[in-house]
Amino acid sequence: MKTIGVLALQGAVSEHLKAIESVGAKGVAVKHPDQLEQLDGLILPGGESTTMRRLMKKYDLFETIQTFAKSGKGVFGTCAGLVLTARAIDGSQDETLQLIDTTVVRNGFGRQKDSFEAMIEVKGIEGPAFSAVFIRAPYISATGEQVEILASIDDKCIAARQGKTLVTAFHPELTGDTRLLELFISAL
Repeated sequence: MKTIGVLALQGAVSEHLKAIESVGAKGVAVKHPDQLEQLDGLILPGGESTTMRRLMKKYDLFETIQTFAKSGKGVFGTCAGLVLTARAIDGSQDETLQLIDTTVVRNGFGRQKDSFEAMIEVKGIEGPAFSAVFIRAPYISATGEQVEILASIDDKCIAARQGKTLVTAFHPELTGDTRLLELFISAL
């Protein structure tokens, strides 16, 4: 059984933990660096990326997560997690984890009132279209050669992976569709 952590500083932690348990994996709410040692993978949930970055720094999780990923462990960033894992943020000097060779646009689809849901096709996901929930969502504006684009809307990349790092601009934990989580876990 795989053990998947969810960074529990802010965001949809309980929804991710419920999804992890529903696919037969063990879910762990991560608040301390030493918890990473027991994990096969880590989810960086949605929330507010600036706040999450500050809390990660405060609790010595920032560099520990970088080391965790560099050791070959998987990281799945959703929404704010996508921003945190990027190489760079368009128009910002904010520090990122640099786990995936992407440049992201924060709040790329607009503010809270511009939130929406869309049915999308995701490369590597069989079956019907995936219901994607976008809440103040970012998007990926540029990718490096090693990045595989998995989904786009209006020529804006909204899901990608590089090695064992998977990112989405949307919130798969809010739909009950666990296929992206299963794709993440299958690569661990």
